[in-house]
Amino acid sequence: MFDRNSFDAELMKLDEFAKAGYYLALHIRFTTPLMFFLTYPDDWTQQYEQKGYVLRDPMTAWSFATTGATRWSNPRIPDPFKIFDEARKFGLNYGVTVSAGPIVSRTVGSIARGDREFSDAEIAEIETITRNLHSMADPDVHLTRAQIEALKCVADGHRHTAAAAMLGISESAFKLRLSAAREKLMARTTAEAVQRAKDYKLL
Repeated sequence: MFDRNSFDAELMKLDEFAKAGYYLALHIRFTTPLMFFLTYPDDWTQQYEQKGYVLRDPMTAWSFATTGATRWSNPRIPDPFKIFDEARKFGLNYGVTVSAGPIVSRTVGSIARGDREFSDAEIAEIETITRNLHSMADPDVHLTRAQIEALKCVADGHRHTAAAAMLGISESAFKLRLSAAREKLMARTTAEAVQRAKDYKLL
C-alpha cells in the first residue's frame, strides 16, 4: 500500500541537494511517468519544453541506456547540442542524473546546483533516495473487481448516479470505490486513474 506521508518525507530529502532544482519521473511506461516532480526554475523549464530539448538532452539517452548515477560533467557523455551550456545560463551549473529500475518501468532523476560539483558521497545518497522513491511508488497494483467496474463505468462516460444505478449500489458507495482505486493507482483525479488503469492493462 502506498504511504504518501513516507513518500513525501523521502522526496523532501532531495531538497537538501537540489539547490538549483530537480526533475524526477517515476516509473516511466510508454513514455509517461506514473509520478512526476519538477522544481527547476520556471524560465529554464519553459525554454526546455518550447525548444524540445528532451529529445536532444544527453541525459535522456544516458538514462535509458543504463542504470546508476553520473555527473553531467562526465566526459564520456556527448552533448552535441550544448544543452548543458544552455542549462548553465539558468544557474544549473552542476548536476547528477540517476537512472533506476527496468527499462519497461524506468525512474529518472536529475538534480542540479549552481555552486560546485556533487561529491561522490552526495551522489551515492541521491541515488539511494531515488531508488527508495522508485520502490515506494511501485505501480504493481491490484484492483478489486468492484474498483475495476467503477473505473470502467467512468471510462465509458457514465455519470456517478447512472453508474451507481447500473451497478446496483448507492452513489456514495460508487464514489468510495473510485476513491480506493485512485489511492491504489496513486492518481490525483479519476480521469488520471482511468488512464493509468488502461496503461497497466487493468481496463
